[in-house]
Amino acid sequence: MDGIGGAHVEAAVDEMLAVLTPHVDLDWQVPAGTLDWSCWDTAAHVAHDLSAYAAQVAGRVTTRYLPFDLVVDASATPLELLSVVSAFGRMLSKSVAAAEGGPVAWHWGMSDASGFAAMGVAETLVHTHDITQGLGVTWRPPEELCDRVVDRLLTNPPDSDAWTALLWSTGRAELAGRAPVTSWVWRPAPR
Repeated sequence: MDGIGGAHVEAAVDEMLAVLTPHVDLDWQVPAGTLDWSCWDTAAHVAHDLSAYAAQVAGRVTTRYLPFDLVVDASATPLELLSVVSAFGRMLSKSVAAAEGGPVAWHWGMSDASGFAAMGVAETLVHTHDITQGLGVTWRPPEELCDRVVDRLLTNPPDSDAWTALLWSTGRAELAGRAPVTSWVWRPAPR
């Protein structure tokens, strides 16, 4: 399978917007799936992650995360919040596309741009799942995006479809013969 890049980040964000935009009039203060966060807070977290990943790649930061935080105005509607997610998804996409080959920035070790793209796609898909669970919306992401994330980020994926593997690796699904995952950190360093 070919790698993962900026176009995949945009595809994941487009998928998030497509599934959630029709439901912006629902109560986004309900818990997002099994998380302690609300659906609104979870979407803000996606925007935060995308902004942090874009900043790391664009800034070529090599030793730590940049000391900044994205704060979404608490009065933002769900539709406005999704526009923030969209903006930072495009920023990560453009940062990844413009990056040079090889290690470009730090995330618990050095990673190439493809690793940051994979993390952006993973965070977007997994948290879209959380939000849809909270809102009572049935959704399954494109398997091709899941395949790329699993191929890039998981070193020992379970023998299952890629979406189930991604949910299991983030503590959102149980698999027979595999212990539940209770803690993880993306390890995007090239293998």
